[in-house]
Amino acid sequence: MKKNDLRVIEDELYNRESRRTQNAGEYIYNQTPEVKTPSKEVNYPDARLHQIVSFIKSGIRILGYCFIPFNLVVSAILLILSEIVGIIEELV
Repeated sequence: MKKNDLRVIEDELYNRESRRTQNAGEYIYNQTPEVKTPSKEVNYPDARLHQIVSFIKSGIRILGYCFIPFNLVVSAILLILSEIVGIIEELV
């Protein structure tokens, strides 16, 4: 924020009389910032593919936890695999 902008804000806060004499609608209109539209197209990620990969990751993770009482090696491999799929999920 620039020093000049801060000065304008402070003047508006301290000068109560000028706020009372202005039309409320005009004051609000003048304080509303302009909405800037992006100049170039935004490439959004594919939400559906992200969801599918997330379900696959969750299924692998659940299997990994189910294998803990029976085989720790298989359980560890599945949990590590689910983390790898989680990294792929973030890249989708």
